[in-house]
Order: sequence, then C-alpha cells, then structure tokens
Amino acid sequence: MPSVRRVSHAFLERQGLTTVFGNPGSNELPFLAGLPDGFRYVLGLHEGAVVGMADGYAQATGRPVLVNLHAASGSGNAMGALTNAVASRTPLVLVAGQQVRPAIGPEANLASIDAPALMKPLVGWAAEPACAGDVPRALAQAVFEARLQRRPTYLSVPYDDWSAEVDDNALAVLDRRVLRASVPGGEQRRWLGERVASARRPALVLGGDIDSAGRFDDAVRLAERLGGPVWAAPSQFRLPFPNRHPQFRGVLPAGIAPVSEAFEGHDLVLVLGAPVFRYHEHLPGRYLPEGTRLIQVTEDASAAARAPMGEALVADPGAVIDVLLESLDATGAPVGADAYRPVPEPLTAEGPGLHPEQVFAALREEMPEDTAYVVESTSTNAAWWRQMDLRRRGSYYFPAAGGLGFGLPGAVGVAMAQPGRPVVGVIGDGSANYGITALWTAAQHRVPLTVVLLRNGTYGALRWFGGLLGVPDAPGLDIPGLDFTRVAEGYGVRAQHVGGAAELRAALAETPDYPRLIQVDTTLTTPS
Repeated sequence: MPSVRRVSHAFLERQGLTTVFGNPGSNELPFLAGLPDGFRYVLGLHEGAVVGMADGYAQATGRPVLVNLHAASGSGNAMGALTNAVASRTPLVLVAGQQVRPAIGPEANLASIDAPALMKPLVGWAAEPACAGDVPRALAQAVFEARLQRRPTYLSVPYDDWSAEVDDNALAVLDRRVLRASVPGGEQRRWLGERVASARRPALVLGGDIDSAGRFDDAVRLAERLGGPVWAAPSQFRLPFPNRHPQFRGVLPAGIAPVSEAFEGHDLVLVLGAPVFRYHEHLPGRYLPEGTRLIQVTEDASAAARAPMGEALVADPGAVIDVLLESLDATGAPVGADAYRPVPEPLTAEGPGLHPEQVFAALREEMPEDTAYVVESTSTNAAWWRQMDLRRRGSYYFPAAGGLGFGLPGAVGVAMAQPGRPVVGVIGDGSANYGITALWTAAQHRVPLTVVLLRNGTYGALRWFGGLLGVPDAPGLDIPGLDFTRVAEGYGVRAQHVGGAAELRAALAETPDYPRLIQVDTTLTTPS
C-alpha cells in the first residue's frame, strides 16, 4: 500500500511543484523525508524571507509554488510577507506541519490550535484534513484553489499522517486536472463592445494582473486602438504599460477625491485586471465625476463584488482585450518608439550623497533594456518614475500590500525563476532589514542578482506621511549607523560602497554571475 507521503510527492511532481521554499521545524521533517530526485528545497533563514522569495518566484514563473512552514510559529512569522502575496494574487501553496493527531487536543508543544483559522482571512482556502487518508486529496485542493483563485492557500498536516498507508483510491488524485475558461459570452461581448464603442472620451485603467498574465503588449495595442489616456491602478505591484508611452498618465493617486479628479471629462473608465480601487490616503470625495461610467473587468470575483461603484464583468481581462481588439474600429494609430516621452535630466543632490534620480539614471543607462527591477524604496517613488523607461513585460515588481520585507527576498525569487534575465533589487535601507536573510539564500544558490541599496539613514516615506498627517515629531524614524556591505559579506554576498555616480556606473557595467550588493548613499526625497 502506498503512503500519504509517496502519493503526495508524486502529485506535486506531476503538477510541477518541485521547487520548495521553506524553513522547516520538527513537525515538517516527515514530509521532507525521501523527496524525489528533481525536487529542490530552497532554505530561507526566516519565514518572512521564505514567503517573499516564493512570492517573487511564483510571480516570475506564473505558476503555483510550494512553501513549507513550521506549525503556528513559522506560519505566524510568515504572515506579514503573506499580505503582499495576497494583494498581488500570487498562487502560493503553504503546507505547514502539525503535531501528531493525539497531541493536538491536549495542546502539546508545537500543536497549532485551530490551524486553518490562524491564516484566515488572508488565504483564499485553509484546511486541516480530518484523517490521514484525506491528505492527498486536500493537498490537491490546496494547489487547485491557489491556481483558480490566484491567492495563497494553507494546509496544516499532522506529521504522523505522512507515513500512513492509503488505499488505491488515493491514487486517483494523480490524474486530476482542473481547468478554467472565463471568456465572456455572446451577450456579454455585445454589451461590453457597445459600451466601449459608444464612449466619446474613454479612459483605460490597467492593473498588475495584465502584466502577470503576459498581456503587456496586448494592452498597448488596445490603448492605441482606443486612443485615450491610460493609468495604472493605485497601489500597483506590477507595471502593466510602458511608463514613457505618450498615452500613459502614471499611477493613479490612492485617494478617492484625486482619482475622481483624474477622470473628470471622461464618460467611460474601463478598468482591466485591478480592484476598484485600492485607496490608501483618506481623501474623501465623489467616487466618480458626474456623467462618468465605470466598467471593471476582473477574474477576481471578490474584487468585483466589493467595489463601491460601477459595473463589473467577472472574466479573464486578457480575453476581453482580445474581444475588444476584434470588435473596435481603430481610432488611434500605433505609437512608434520615437514618440515615447524623453527622460529628463536627473536632479542632482546638494551636499553629500547622490540624488536618487542619479542612481536611477545610471540603472537606466547601464543595465540591459530587459532588466527586471524589484523595487522597495518607497520614498524615492517619484524619482524612480521620472528616470526609468520600462517597455517590456515583467520589468517591475513592488510590494503589493505596502508591507516592507518583500523587496530583497522577492528579488532573489525573481532571479531564481529567470536566470537568463538581468534582475536588480532596488532596496531602501529601511526595508532591507526586514528581509536581509535572503542574502544568505542568494549566496548559497549563487543567484545572479544585483542589489542596489539606497542608504539615507531614515524611514523616508514615514517622514513624508508625518507631514501629511500633521505628526512631524514622531520618534523612531531614523536608522543611522548601518553598513550593509559588512552585513552582506557576512552572509556570503560580495559588496561594495560606491561614492559617486561614475563609480556606480562602473560597478553596474560589470556582469557577474553571482549575487552582489552595491551600497550608495542618497539624499532624502519624498514619494511624490
């Protein structure tokens, strides 16, 4: 009779979940015993970094990824990073170890009490199988739920279950497939086509799901067909449109009133692949200007249901782009590369340190055009968009929920997933500390990654928020005395501290096949 472990390993192998990110404890060891050849266990030194790396890896590959966590303590450590994975709709499959079944009720040490409830409401599905025989089926459900919902799932498994024997019925899980079709039907096509075709001044808002689905170039074709302005949705985790395209207006501000102001004069706002909307700053006002209609297209049924205004179609935004490209007459001509907006001269700093624009100008000019950037330097956001020229799919990743700690681990995950593509992590000194242990994993796997560490000695974004909220004297905003070159070298990553723009450019011009960290001192700037 086959064991639960043998059937589960075989199922994961058939589903392509053979790269496992984790930080194991005693409860997890029985699952890890006898991993088949071809499996790869990527060890992280903290669960937050583990989830961040898996998040980046899953986003870059577009496939579910298995994460191995330790009971309640490891799961709890991972929850901050999990918020970013949830907001970016990353299909992570979290499998956590549980005490043996007889020890759960008495709450023995390392028993996770009501384990499925621990991760709710973050995950899209959570369970602990009622018996050992149900583990393979429940594991399959965790994988399929993550894939269908594009949201992390969580399965808690008592560790004595893995060695239990199952009958032949358990083998049926090996041949399972769950497919999904979300193309709009004929009536929905007509309704949507009429609404868009009849709009006098349509505007387009694109979400990160467009880039995740590989529809970056198709979105450009649609925008040029419509001829109107294009925004990225607020709180963007991927860039769905070339940021220097003449129709691009930037990322929508994350407040009700300024979003409404941006739509003034447009009779239709078509939102593809984004919630409506992920506001941040509390700036109340009308949701939409008078006379403006909004239509949201998303595969996320929950996002469609909770939107406070507009009409929604739950469908694949990529399929809708195809429908509209087929049905709409061209009102705008394709835009040539020479029409893209030029990049302004970078601002320079007064005093010691470089202006962040000088750093980003160096990246733009020295790094290859297909470089993927994982960015977690929130106070330099305005400088970033002024200097960068991103025209390719998968060029930009950002912490979707705003929680620090994604950037450095996420960059490691993206680089592991795309070893043939240059990857740069643009990381602030405030955020680096949240996921610094990911450097060790990068060194152990010799990940070809460049980390550009911007050091300004403070939590710059919080200083900006202090001004907005009328709290200019809040304590705990400065972090002096950090030398990340020494920290990186301690984890096995080569590092250097560059003192000027020329030295930075010379360092970026090198193309090592190992991880490296470049620390550069910068002046304080604000996100906008």
